Order: sequence, then C-alpha cells, then structure tokens
Amino acid sequence: MAAAALTFAHQILLSKPSFFLHSAKTRNSLTTFVSVSAPFRRRHKSTQTVASSLLELGGVQISKQDVVKDEPTNNVPDLIFTKIGLQLHRRDNHPLGILKNAIYEYFDTNYNNQFQKFDDLCPIVSTKENFDEVLVPADHVSRSYNDTYYIDAETVLRCHTSAHQATLLRKGYTNFLVTGDVYRRDSIDSTHYPVFHQMEGVRVFSPSDWNDSGNDGTLYAANDLKACLEGLARHLFGAVEMRWVDSYFPFTNPSFELEIYFQEKWLEVLGCGVMEQEILKRGGKTDNVAWAFGLGLERLAMVLFDIPDIRLFWSTDKRFTSQFTKGQLGIKFKPFSKYPPCYKDMSFWINDSFTENNLCEIVRGVAGDLAEEVQLIDNFTNKKGMTSHCYRITYRSMERSLTDEEINELQWNVRDQVQSQMNVELR
Repeated sequence: MAAAALTFAHQILLSKPSFFLHSAKTRNSLTTFVSVSAPFRRRHKSTQTVASSLLELGGVQISKQDVVKDEPTNNVPDLIFTKIGLQLHRRDNHPLGILKNAIYEYFDTNYNNQFQKFDDLCPIVSTKENFDEVLVPADHVSRSYNDTYYIDAETVLRCHTSAHQATLLRKGYTNFLVTGDVYRRDSIDSTHYPVFHQMEGVRVFSPSDWNDSGNDGTLYAANDLKACLEGLARHLFGAVEMRWVDSYFPFTNPSFELEIYFQEKWLEVLGCGVMEQEILKRGGKTDNVAWAFGLGLERLAMVLFDIPDIRLFWSTDKRFTSQFTKGQLGIKFKPFSKYPPCYKDMSFWINDSFTENNLCEIVRGVAGDLAEEVQLIDNFTNKKGMTSHCYRITYRSMERSLTDEEINELQWNVRDQVQSQMNVELR
C-alpha cells in the first residue's frame, strides 16, 4: 500500500528510505529470496545478558520466550529483544518524541483533530499483516530471512507501521496516524540501525468529498495529499524549496516522493501516493479512495537536531538526554566528546550462503552499540573461483574510551562466531 512506502524503510541520505523507494529501485533485480541457513538462525543469539521480564504493549503481554525461540524459523537475537518496549517515540523529551508531537500538532491544527493517533500497537504481527495485506509480492526480497526478523514462519517483528493499516481500515478508521518502532536486519554504519521508528498517515475519502470538485477521486486525493505534505514540510523545516518526483510503487497509483532543499542539498522526506483500490477493498471500503504517506523519524530528526550517529538516539547518557526539551523542535545537538575509533580488519573466503546482513548480526550480537561500522574494503576471486572478502570493523563508544584489551576480546569473539556460524574460512 501507499503507506508501505512510508515506512518500510532504508535510508537514502540520513536514514532508511521508504519501502516504496526500496521496492521501486530493486524490483527488477531482487526477485529471489536470500535465505539464511536454519543452523545460523538457531545458533545466532547475543552474548549479552537479557532480562526475561514481561512486557505489555498495546494490551498484549510479551515475554522473551515469545520472541526469541530455539527453533529453525526464528532469527531474532537477544539484542533485538532488549529494544522491544523502549518506545523512544513516546518520550516527550526525546528527539523522536519531540518530532512526533510536532507532526501531531500540525495535523491537529490543520485537520481539527480528525486524525486518530496510534503509537502503542504491538510490534509482533503476522506475515499476512506485514506483507500480504499491503500487496508485497510473494517473491519480494523484503520477505527473506536475510531482511526480516521472523519469530516463526507466520509471525514477524513488523518491518513497517503499514502492518497495521488493513486492520485499522477494517475497524472503520478513515483518518489516522500510526507511529512505532520497526525492525529490519541491516548494515552497520552511522545512519543504519536494526530498530528504527516510522510514522504513516492515511486519509480516506468518500464520493461526496470529490463529486463537486470537478475532479475524479484519484486526482482529488492526490491534490489533497500534496497540499497536506507541503504544509507539513513547512511546519517542520520552514520556508524551504520543495519538489515532487513521480515514482512507482506496487501499493499506490499514482506514487510520489517529496524532496526539500535543505542545508544546500536535496533531501528525500517521504514516500506517498494514492492507495491501490485492492487495499481499500480488503479493508471493506469499495467506493472510496485514499492517500497514504510514510516517513522515518530518525532520518528527519538527525537533520533537524544535527545528530550525527543513529546510535545516539538509544543513549541514556545525561550529556545527551539533557540537551532536549519537550516541545522544542530543532534544538541543535552539542557533541559532548569524540572518543577515538579502533579499526580491526577480518578476511575470509565466503560461501554461497554468505550475506552481509548475517555478518552484521554477529557483530552486533557480540559488540552491541560499540560497533560503529562494518565496511567491505577489499574483495577478489582467485583462479580456483574462491571469493575473499575483507571487512573493516570500526569500534567506538560514544561515552568513553575503549581499552585495547576490550577491543581485542570483542574482535576474537567476532572471528570465532563468524567462523562457526557462517561456515567461512578465515584468512
């Protein structure tokens, strides 16, 4: 659906681009799954200690045993479970909460409180909700174990807030905003993290809304969508130059991307479009049209608050958290220190089942947020057809200097787990 655009994201410049964009740019090449071997899924659990306390989200009680299971189809590491329930977007003094509330303020003011708001929905959803009901193709790469955290074969940690769209439509909601933490296996660098936050908006129209406008329902919805989002961009960024880029997404027709000229460069703000009729029909709205948009909160917050590393959003250091105040959008982050990085290289012969996401999961499981970046710096294929990859792992704490002993222990643990879990030959 359109909203899958919004949310199922990777970053373009500063965070994950919307699932719309991801789909458009990969649809011709990503037609087969890149699966993770069952032994890897079973064995790969974090070395960090995890509390087994019971969580309650959206009226649903969740224990660690509900999410991290020792069975072939489960690929959720302990580290990911520790993020469930933290809900950074619900903290009024946190950059993500401040941004969320600023967007709420825009919709409340301009639409007379018509939009229902949901920000506490349970992140555990079915594959039907996460994929089928927003028309994600059966062979799309996003369904693979390499990209998505599966609890079991039919249950995942939501990849996008669009996973709740069909349910809300069936319940009769016609104007709503959904905000939440979403989960994707991903690379390690300053703008990517396996847990991030999204907001999507949906507005449904009836024939009585457009009959007297002189336009058909699709054009009426598209015009309303653009006017709404241009106003939102001005509310967040001020009087900026904007442009609309036509796009293609399987969930919307027509489809658009909104870009703004900010800090001397064009920044993609969100993906959006007029919802495919099939999604509305499945939601019991056969005579309606609707628009949907989606945006990544981290991407926009990094720009608005000058936050250079996505890991900082998870920091509990008072030197970070004390800098932000409820209702104060755009306070510029003041770096409190810059601790030195430590670089460690690792080379190995890859096999057919190797994926970089699997490597990053191992590094995160060992080093947690001390892993700043994992970068491929060299690769070659020898005369026997064997391919070697050399990765540089950057370790750095945002709160203190790391000792050589700490780094060496982390690196040896990474090497051991990469060799045993990924069945590669170290060089």
